[in-house]
Amino acid sequence: MTADERPPLIPDQRREQLLKHLRRDGVLSVHQITQLFGVSHMTVRRDIAELERQGLVFSVPGGARIASHVDTEPSFQDKSLVEQPQKQAMAARAAELVQEGMTVYLDAGTTLLAMVPALARLKSLTVVTNDFTTVDRLTAAEHLDLVHIGGRVDVSNRSSVGRLAAATLRQLALDIAFISTSSWDLLRGVTTPSEPKVEVKQAAMESAGSSVLVAGSSKFGTFGRYRVAPLDAFDTIVSDTDLAGAAAEGVRAKGADLVLAATA
Repeated sequence: MTADERPPLIPDQRREQLLKHLRRDGVLSVHQITQLFGVSHMTVRRDIAELERQGLVFSVPGGARIASHVDTEPSFQDKSLVEQPQKQAMAARAAELVQEGMTVYLDAGTTLLAMVPALARLKSLTVVTNDFTTVDRLTAAEHLDLVHIGGRVDVSNRSSVGRLAAATLRQLALDIAFISTSSWDLLRGVTTPSEPKVEVKQAAMESAGSSVLVAGSSKFGTFGRYRVAPLDAFDTIVSDTDLAGAAAEGVRAKGADLVLAATA
């Protein structure tokens, strides 16, 4: 029986078959999918959107891909060179959540580092961090209280990690914990390929009145080996406007307040 002679699949059958093809090939173009199933471009885009809302696939320009595994995190230097407009926009929106008198935790990462100028303008604030560059840039703001949590040093990411760092965080009462990540998706939530980072992020969230994930759209649809927290553990998620519409619907369905920051 030829492809033209086969009875048409119902949408659920077609999407299940599409998932099987994506698990095998990783990425498929819209044109390839139309050829596989003998359906229109519009039908394919609807299928991709529905699977994306479920967190099963992720749209890319001209097609779709399956969730990809992250084996290692880029160094601080590498991260500092990419996506600066998006990072500045997300940092500005995240900083709007901070009020004078608060005690806030800034996780390590170049996006949260971009919050520093806005926080330094506040008259009264306690900033807790595991990030050495954040400390460097806030030492001149003598009107703020600054706490570095110590612990084992991750030289590549200029931060501290591990059990000792987490133990310090558990002694603090935070108003907001701003958490960064190299990988996040709907099914696995926030993950990392670096096991020593897990306990620090979890301790910050446990010690905080509210938790905010600040994560760019380019990291969405990827996952690391170690789970940090599901998306519904966050009160607010700040990303950028490049996050696909179907993906944004799926994130909102998890219950967090999703804020999409537009670049200038």
